[in-house]
Amino acid sequence: MGIDFRDPANRRTYSDREADSSWRDTVVGLVDPAGADVVDVGCGGGTYVRAWQELGAETVTGIDSSSPILDEARSSHGHLPGVTFRLGEAAATGLPDSCADVVFERALVHHVPDLVAVAAEAARLLRPGGVLLIQDRTPDDVAQPGSPAHPRGWLFEVFPRLLDVENARRPTPDALSRALASAGFGDVATTSLWEVRRRYADREDYLAEIASRTGRSILHEVDDAELAELVGELRARLPDGPLVEQDRWTMWRAVGS
Repeated sequence: MGIDFRDPANRRTYSDREADSSWRDTVVGLVDPAGADVVDVGCGGGTYVRAWQELGAETVTGIDSSSPILDEARSSHGHLPGVTFRLGEAAATGLPDSCADVVFERALVHHVPDLVAVAAEAARLLRPGGVLLIQDRTPDDVAQPGSPAHPRGWLFEVFPRLLDVENARRPTPDALSRALASAGFGDVATTSLWEVRRRYADREDYLAEIASRTGRSILHEVDDAELAELVGELRARLPDGPLVEQDRWTMWRAVGS
């Protein structure tokens, strides 16, 4: 069934979360945010717009194609110095040429139909020598086994068909690298990141988020009865007490020409 990002009911699905130090440490090892003009394409609720601003970026422009989600981001983060939000598409942001030192795209490319067009738009936005950072999951990231620290892996044990959904939409490193090369990017490199997604007071705190499908587009592929079954399975597998959820990602770093 898939998630409808433009449905006002989903306006808060990517809000109310902070970027963890595991993400911040990786990012500052790949690019210097201090004084940079950053464009966050597919910014969702603005979590990483705020993070870039806190890391010292001069300006951060959040772009998203969902008006309701963008309104929520603007309400939560629009007051920050140097931060603006704008409605736009990943392949047509509406921003001027050569306006950014960094273009950031997190959890975006598996939602777009044309990787080449998105890469070309990022290249257009970047100043010479600017850096594109893409954070997404490859099929190998998706295949990581479930554990109390990575309960997302258990989703595919409970509902194996979801693995087909994931693998059909996740870019392979080769496919994305080819798209970047076609847009003129050089020095393409990848690194793996285990990012702490969120820290929960206890198991039920985490399960409440699962039951509401918050921030997890894959859960929109199951119906309400299946979702209830999944919550029960996770409750049986997870220990009681505090929970730190981690996800594995791949980060692509590419330099503009």
